[in-house]
Amino acid sequence: MKKTKSDPPNMRRFRLSHFLFGIGVLYLLFVSCKFPQLLRIVSTLSGDESYNRLEGAAVLDSEDSDLSKSIVSSVYRDAFHRRLEDSRDQGAPLRPNTEPKKEEERLPESTMHIPPRYGRITGKIMQEFKRTNDLSVLEKMEEEAWILGLKAWQEVDKVDEKEAVKSSVLDGKPESCPSWVSINGDELMKGDNLMFLPCGLAAGSSITVVGTPHYAHKEYVPQLSKKKKDGGLVSVSQFMVELQGLKSVDGEDPPKILHLNPRIRGDWSKRPVIEHNTCYRMHWGASQRCDGLPSGDEEEMLVDGYRRCEKWMRNDIIDSKETKTTSWFKRFIGREQKPEMTWPFPLIEGRMFVLTLRAGVDGYHINIGGRHVTSFPYRTGFTLEDATGLAVKGDLDVHSIYATSLPTSHPSFSPQRVLEMSETWKARPLPKHPIKLFIGVLSASNHFAERMAVRKTWMQSAPIQSSNVVARFFVALNTRTEVNAVLKKEAAYFGDIVILPFMDRYELVVLKTVAICEYGIQNVTAAYVMKIDDDTFIRVNTVLKEIEKVAPEKSLYMGNLNLLHRPLRNGKWAVTYEEWPEEVYPPYANGPAYVISSDIVTFILSQHKDRRLRLFKMEDVSMGMWVERYNSTVAPVQYSHNWKFCQYGCMEGYFTAHYQSPRQMICLWDKLSRGRARCCNFR
Repeated sequence: MKKTKSDPPNMRRFRLSHFLFGIGVLYLLFVSCKFPQLLRIVSTLSGDESYNRLEGAAVLDSEDSDLSKSIVSSVYRDAFHRRLEDSRDQGAPLRPNTEPKKEEERLPESTMHIPPRYGRITGKIMQEFKRTNDLSVLEKMEEEAWILGLKAWQEVDKVDEKEAVKSSVLDGKPESCPSWVSINGDELMKGDNLMFLPCGLAAGSSITVVGTPHYAHKEYVPQLSKKKKDGGLVSVSQFMVELQGLKSVDGEDPPKILHLNPRIRGDWSKRPVIEHNTCYRMHWGASQRCDGLPSGDEEEMLVDGYRRCEKWMRNDIIDSKETKTTSWFKRFIGREQKPEMTWPFPLIEGRMFVLTLRAGVDGYHINIGGRHVTSFPYRTGFTLEDATGLAVKGDLDVHSIYATSLPTSHPSFSPQRVLEMSETWKARPLPKHPIKLFIGVLSASNHFAERMAVRKTWMQSAPIQSSNVVARFFVALNTRTEVNAVLKKEAAYFGDIVILPFMDRYELVVLKTVAICEYGIQNVTAAYVMKIDDDTFIRVNTVLKEIEKVAPEKSLYMGNLNLLHRPLRNGKWAVTYEEWPEEVYPPYANGPAYVISSDIVTFILSQHKDRRLRLFKMEDVSMGMWVERYNSTVAPVQYSHNWKFCQYGCMEGYFTAHYQSPRQMICLWDKLSRGRARCCNFR
């Protein structure tokens, strides 16, 4: 039979199927090559020992430690003379797409040698170190911090006790403040758009801003560049009025006690909006948006009897109006009519406005042009007296600002105001018997309020009071001598602070983590060590129950785990290729709270003692790197992940809650004491 004209297409389909079959075979070969690595990751995170166990792996033994041994030991004396990473790993590339050069093993190990899967902390820097024996960037930071720290501690010793008492930092006497302040637009611009409120605010205080919004201007929005015909340009006219806690912190961004953001144009809803919010340590709360629809009249939704959002005219909603006949009929039968007036949005581009912010009993009330527009309830975590700064910025010209009915006295913002020298809050002596858990709390030298809040809340939990759990603060030194003097006095009285004699800075937080590990093994004998931040609230009993779910003979790494996270290469928290050559981090638990078992701690300290512990400026990533090395060279680690070790804020049923202000800590403890583990989310 002759072939028809349809045969060539069949032949083409036949050849195409063969081609696709060949691609499938190549894909299967590729997957088979990568499958063991994938299986290893899955088995590691699931705690399966059958795949990860290493033949002949030796478990490091920990020696008994003298409980009276001082914490100031090898963590500090060797900090600037040791290698930052394993000496076998010299010569790693700047970028991860190049294979590292192999070198002969220089240091003997009791464990099986496994090539590290993650490169070193430096690239060209360490290569330069190899040639010239100079210190790396991080080592130079450590050396400088150590020298400055020793000098700062000597200055503290020279401070006379009488002079310290007279110092403004220690002085708790009330300061006198004016009952009103005012500023014009030129003065505001010279002051970086910030107006100082000496004693904060009080109930009844009011702030009046007179200004003129700018006409809308074009702003580029990358997300809209492919969707909009005009290349992603959006017309924007908005400004912000913020109450800031300028004296609540030192050396960090002040909390935004109130963030008021009127958006005339440029909101994603394409409508005029007034947004309210708060922010503490870069953690924003839930925003309250008023977009022209009135909020409910229920009692729980009112603020001092006012609606949270008043009604104004919107283009997408047409008010239903009665017909003349209906209106006449209602008047004829004598039915009472309640006239309702709907105003337009109170802010118009290029037209002057008068905005008044008044502090009420339950919240803030915003009037514009003499009419109430919005109200915003106070949030747990701040008080009116904390609002010592007013920032006005954005697309407007400010003509004048008046603040009236201000408080005329206020206790000075000092440690004396928050430190309660009471026997109740003193730490118990270190127990001589083994304990279940040691909690190391990272804190800054000037965080007096945060430490006092911790002492009065979760440090009063039963496991800590019974000495089955021990907690200590780990604090480095401040650049201000008077702050260090108060810190020394605080540590001597409460007995719960470990002062690390180097100058504090973000890149060296990892040294505090090593100090926590050393204290948990050498000063106490803890089965597990937990690291948290001083703005983290912990349910101690709940964390102990989670630990008990894991067999005691297993190595444990517990927290809110991250898998295959990538370094940020741009922005404030950027990590360079010299600092981290790889494209991903090892599995690591978020820094606010995590737990490790004592065998991992012992391994970390032995690596540090042998000057083979690699350090990285992000301490939580460093811990993940150390645990991963232990898992690869010593024994399998059970990675225990739970979202309830909260990274941002709080969630129902939390184990730990992060970004909690001192007053929020008190709120959480009060609820927990009543048997309700509920969040105090509102700030």
